[in-house]
Amino acid sequence: MVHRFSEHARRGAGALRRAVASAREDLDAAIERDPATSSRVEMALASPGLHALWVHRASHAMWGAGLRLPARLLSQAARSATGVEIHPGASIGRRFFVDHGMGVVIGETAEIGDDVMLYHGVTLGGRSLDPTIKRHPTLGDGVTVGAGAKILGDIAVGHGAQVGANAVVTKDVPSMAVATGIPASVRRPEPGSDPQQALYDDPAIWI
Repeated sequence: MVHRFSEHARRGAGALRRAVASAREDLDAAIERDPATSSRVEMALASPGLHALWVHRASHAMWGAGLRLPARLLSQAARSATGVEIHPGASIGRRFFVDHGMGVVIGETAEIGDDVMLYHGVTLGGRSLDPTIKRHPTLGDGVTVGAGAKILGDIAVGHGAQVGANAVVTKDVPSMAVATGIPASVRRPEPGSDPQQALYDDPAIWI
């Protein structure tokens, strides 16, 4: 009995350490992307995007454990508090950040890689009502999605791609490409250029 208790205690302590490390990583990633904030304390207390993410981590674990109704209720409570709606079934990688929060919607079968950043008003939505298929997009690592953009359906946005503000994307976007407009058109940076510079070269990214 004592051995079993000790084993549970060790597992609990390990899980707590991992959660704290993950929260610190989220905070540091958010500070790096938000020039208006310079401290972990301020970011932890005043970032609705981070609050929504942290609640999602819990609701996603509940969803995976079969506690689907409690998971949905928790996600809806986070939606009311933050303005960010993330379905508990969505899969989100490390160092994810939503700047400003408000109006973001992430659907049930969305998959998001590491180091992804969304601005306010972004929708990762579906184009089918069939619950047996993947209905929402997949975003690779390092993707940035501008304010108000809509990425719809079971499509892929490749690693390092940039989606411009208010773009409507319904087809795959290759890695390191830039997608802007309605419907979105895709262009690739010139060979040897810095893909991040595309954020400044194309004004449509910010419109």
